[in-house]
Amino acid sequence: MTREILLLQLGMGGVGRVLVQQVLAQRVALADRYNLSLSYLALVDTSAVLATGDPLSAALITSALQAKQQGQPLASLDDGRPGINWLAMLPDTPCIVVDTTSADGMEAHLQTVLTDGHRVVLANKKPLTGSISAFAALTRRGTTRYEATVGAGLPILATLQSLLDTGDSVTRIEASLSGTLGYLCTALQEATPLSEAVRTARSRGWTEPDPRDDLSGMDVARKALILARTCGLEWEMQHVPATAWFPAERATLSVDAFMEHLPELDAEYAARCAHASVAGNVLRYVATLELGDEPAAAIALRELPADHPLAALRGTDNLFVFTTRRYSTPPLMVRGPGAGTEVTAAGVLADIIATAREM
Repeated sequence: MTREILLLQLGMGGVGRVLVQQVLAQRVALADRYNLSLSYLALVDTSAVLATGDPLSAALITSALQAKQQGQPLASLDDGRPGINWLAMLPDTPCIVVDTTSADGMEAHLQTVLTDGHRVVLANKKPLTGSISAFAALTRRGTTRYEATVGAGLPILATLQSLLDTGDSVTRIEASLSGTLGYLCTALQEATPLSEAVRTARSRGWTEPDPRDDLSGMDVARKALILARTCGLEWEMQHVPATAWFPAERATLSVDAFMEHLPELDAEYAARCAHASVAGNVLRYVATLELGDEPAAAIALRELPADHPLAALRGTDNLFVFTTRRYSTPPLMVRGPGAGTEVTAAGVLADIIATAREM
């Protein structure tokens, strides 16, 4: 007998829309393989909750996708319900709440979801990088999955959790955690000026609308903090300081002004790249977590020798190097695309399926 699992999805941006498409595309396969039926109870954007009181029909979901792709809010649909708190839509039976947003302040809402007996799947990093008490409340019972917050579709947290659950001890994690910054490092290595590389990445949608959101290193710091906390460290954000690619005084400029002044950094980065090349090294933006007796973190642009695992990276690929008691020489490595709506949505869907199977 096929069991229906209800989904309530927050966010209909790029990842959210692709996720909905993937859920619809996999329905038959999941029913055949696991006797599971994933059904949307509600879709939520900043304008409204799309809900009818019953599972949404494929036709209504398709209409919602078309509206969002055309830049229209869910409130424009007949069943879009502005002003409704999505928490009021939670059913009496357990469902899965999926957060594909980048919204702040979701911790309390998601804790309510868990307290009421539902499950949570996250692509949103922010609920996990606030206070350590919020992280513990969201994760301690194992009813929240958050793979996509660190490696998009790569099995990073699943690998880490498997190591920890089976009694291994992780002593060090080195990682390239940003596809955007990985692309910039490759471009610099190919003698492309930093400003040109940033403009190209921005035009291709590989940066946030304000590139400083990537160049600050904050996104990498959030991912590193989630890794550290998953390893059991009770760290706050200040424990994972990230070195930005730009001077602090440029943080207050408008986006246009920042982009206008960005060529002023070209010479500095060309010189750094040339210095690395003369020594036979390459530049990579690296997050390093030391997890031994004296835990520490460092996130910065580093010169790495050519034989370092991270030196082989090209473009937007991510690479995670786990040094553990079992995996020491050589360490355990996971590599692949670390950004993109398709792979990120697939990482979220994998968490949904694993959660649904547990339920």
